[in-house]
Amino acid sequence: MQQLRRHARSDVVDKAAQLLDDYGIADLTMRRLARELGLTPGALYWHFADKQALLGAVADRILASTATTQDGPWVQRVHLICTGLRNALLSTTDGAELVSASFAAGKSELMTELLDRLTAAAAEAGIDSSHADLAARSVLYYVLGFTADEQSRLQWDAAGALQETQSVMATDPNGRFAFGLRLLVDGMAAHASGSGDQGVDPGVAVPAP
Repeated sequence: MQQLRRHARSDVVDKAAQLLDDYGIADLTMRRLARELGLTPGALYWHFADKQALLGAVADRILASTATTQDGPWVQRVHLICTGLRNALLSTTDGAELVSASFAAGKSELMTELLDRLTAAAAEAGIDSSHADLAARSVLYYVLGFTADEQSRLQWDAAGALQETQSVMATDPNGRFAFGLRLLVDGMAAHASGSGDQGVDPGVAVPAP
């Protein structure tokens, strides 16, 4: 018990986040974390039921900057949410991979919050309630997948392991991300417009039928 009192839950999460950033997700093990904290591996389970719960807490720490709720039209909110998410993922080594895994396991409270906010934006865009969650998930999957690929390319490029044609794909990631996100936003507006709903934001260019 004395060992456990030395470290609050936040201390464990902070150390785990540091190990992630320093060494990557492959080296973020319960055994290594316990050793860094001067604990036995079993002592970590006082704070976390399993490793997935720990990774979920680390994911929420990475995503802390996304907790601010944005106001404004739905298009603007989608762009702000997605840009903020990407920036948070890029702030640490393997951020996209860890958050993706935590989201898939249902262990990240902040990813659930982001999903809810994007679902509300999709509903405001005019997408039927039965499809708003799917639209929101499609947007989240785009951000997670794009950023995971981006981080992989950055790591391989830093190691000199990318061929010239692959390195070109790593240029102007901001522009490529914005382009893909705009396609999704325009697609949401077009889908709502095609269903005859009048909830489409007037600032979105919808293709003529």
